[in-house]
Amino acid sequence: MPTFTAPDGTELAYHLRGEGEPLLVLPGGPMRASAYLGDLGGLSSRRRLIMLDPRGTGDSAVPADPATYRVDRQVADVEAFREHLGLDRVDVLAHSAGGDLALLHAARHPRRVRSLALITARARALGVDFAEEDRREAVALRAGEPWFATAYRAYEAVWAGEATDDDWDAIAPFFYGRWDGAARAHAATDVEQSNYGAADRYAAPGAFDPAEALDALAGWDARVLVLAGELDGGPLPRVAVRIAGLLPHAEPVVQPGAGHLPWLDDPRCFTGIVETFLQG
Repeated sequence: MPTFTAPDGTELAYHLRGEGEPLLVLPGGPMRASAYLGDLGGLSSRRRLIMLDPRGTGDSAVPADPATYRVDRQVADVEAFREHLGLDRVDVLAHSAGGDLALLHAARHPRRVRSLALITARARALGVDFAEEDRREAVALRAGEPWFATAYRAYEAVWAGEATDDDWDAIAPFFYGRWDGAARAHAATDVEQSNYGAADRYAAPGAFDPAEALDALAGWDARVLVLAGELDGGPLPRVAVRIAGLLPHAEPVVQPGAGHLPWLDDPRCFTGIVETFLQG
């Protein structure tokens, strides 16, 4: 298992999958180990996936200072990762909350990013967050599912700030395009792969300065894919269009029938979209 040292001395691990042109992969969660990404639906057959375990997750060490879990403080980890790999410019894929980290890294080091694939990604770094109304709109699309009533009651508890661990487990089907055996097995790995204490610090006050990030990216020449799942509320397809509109060379794409983990819902469709984008 390869490692490198972050600027603050924390030893960070990463995992290699596949062959081909390198693709630096930042997981979401926030603060979930990269294992949940698998081989990104077979994308490893087309690209060499270089998958970071964020500090305090997976095989990476726990930092001495918990304040370094804040997303803007982790930008230095990504840049040290790039330098360690010896890549002058990198293609980056970021999922979910990893989108904020990727965007902050691009804002600070725009000339080091050749392309960015934002996969059902957050963009609080640009001033875009997902409102409860967005989540409710996406949830309503699943009303015909046999699990809907139980999951919806649990989501009401989440929205009310009264959720138990069982409620959080019960809403898992909303994140998948199909709630089948594979999705259930994948959802069951969440707790063991996630650092929830670190997640609470990820978007702590001061993490984001959207005006500064937008100004830094105003002349950015990198191509950006903003992929949304048709059934996902984070982001809704129309919010993905809004995110893309904030970046100079961004393209929004909606994957039909997909939830928040589109490489699981339709691997062939997902890998086709991403590889077509990466090929330019």
